[in-house]
Amino acid sequence: MISKTAEPAKRPVRIWLVIGLTMIFVQVVLGGITRLTGSGLSITKWDIVTGIVPPLTSSDWKKEYALYQQTPQYAKINKDMTLASFKRIFFWEYFHRLWARSMGFVFIIPLVYFLRKRWVSPGLKIDLWVVFLLASVVAAFGWIMVASGLINRPWVNAYKLMIHLSLAILLFEYLLITYLKVSGISSSSKVSDPFGKSSVMVRPLLVLVAVQVMLGGLMSGMKAGFAYPTFPMMNGEWLPSILFDSSQWTLNNMKEYDSGNMFAPALIQVLHRLMAYTIFVLGIIFGYRAYKHRVNGIFRFSVRLFLSLLIVQVVLGIFTLLGCQSGKVPLTLGVMHQAVGLLTLSAIVFVWYLKTHLAQYR
Repeated sequence: MISKTAEPAKRPVRIWLVIGLTMIFVQVVLGGITRLTGSGLSITKWDIVTGIVPPLTSSDWKKEYALYQQTPQYAKINKDMTLASFKRIFFWEYFHRLWARSMGFVFIIPLVYFLRKRWVSPGLKIDLWVVFLLASVVAAFGWIMVASGLINRPWVNAYKLMIHLSLAILLFEYLLITYLKVSGISSSSKVSDPFGKSSVMVRPLLVLVAVQVMLGGLMSGMKAGFAYPTFPMMNGEWLPSILFDSSQWTLNNMKEYDSGNMFAPALIQVLHRLMAYTIFVLGIIFGYRAYKHRVNGIFRFSVRLFLSLLIVQVVLGIFTLLGCQSGKVPLTLGVMHQAVGLLTLSAIVFVWYLKTHLAQYR
C-alpha cells in the first residue's frame, strides 16, 4: 500500500481539482489554436473587466479593427485583411481570454465554499495559494508576451512566448501534483521499489521532457519548423552547415532570430530534434527495464501511459514538421503536438510522483 502524502480530500474537492486541470488543458489547446491562426495580436488592449464584453455593434467592430490596423502585424503581414477576416482571428483571442477569466470564477467561487465547509486541509490550502499565484503570473505574462508583438515585430517575442507557455504548463503540473496528493491513490503492490533499476532514469527523463517542452515553445515562436521542414535530414544535411560557421555564434543572431539569418532557427530545431531522439531512446530503455523488473499495478499503468504518449508525440512531431512544407503549420497537427506534449510531460510527472511517494515511505 502506498502511504499518502495527505489525507484524501472530499469527493467534491477532488472533482473540482479535476475540472481545474481540464480547464487549464483546454486553455493550453486554445493558446495553440490562437497562435497557429495568427490571432494572438488581434486584441490590442488588456481590459480585465470590460474586456469580457466583445464588440456588439458595427461601430464597436470598426474601432477594434482600427486599433489592430495600427499594429506591426497588420502593416507588415495583413494589410489586405478585411473586417470579416479580422472578426475570425478576433474570435480565437477573445475566446482564449474569456476561458481564462472563466477559470478564475471556477477556482474562486468553489474555493470559498470549501473553505467555509472546512473541507480544505492546511497543506492543500498552501498548494491552492501557489496555484492561484502561478495562475496570476501566467495571466500577467500573457499580456507581456502580447505587448511584445505590438511594437516592432509582427509576431510576439519567441522567448516571451516560451516563458508564457512554460508557466502555463508549470501551473498544470503543479495542480496535477496537488490533485495526486489528495486523491487517495493506492496500490496493492508489495514491491518496495516497483521500477527497479529504471528508477534512476525517472528524474533525468522528467528534466529532459520539461526542457523539450520549452524548446518546443521556441520552435513555435521562431517559426523554426519552416527553416528545415524535412525529415530525417535537414534540407539535405544531417546538421545545417550554418552551425559550423563560428562567426554565426553571436548573441545578436539569437536575439534577431527573425532578421532573415537562419542561425537561431537552425540551432533551436537541431536542439529540439536531438532532445527528441535522446528522450525517445531513454524512454524505451526505461520502459524495458521497468517491464523486466515486472512492474505491476498502477506503476505498470504509469509506464505504459508514458511510453504510449511518447511514441504518439514523436510521430506527431515528425508529421507536423513535414506539414510545414506548405508554408504554414498544419493547425490540427500543431495543436495535437502541443497538447500531447503536455500530456507526455504529465505522464512522466505521474511516474516521478509514484517513485518519490514510495521513496519517502518505503
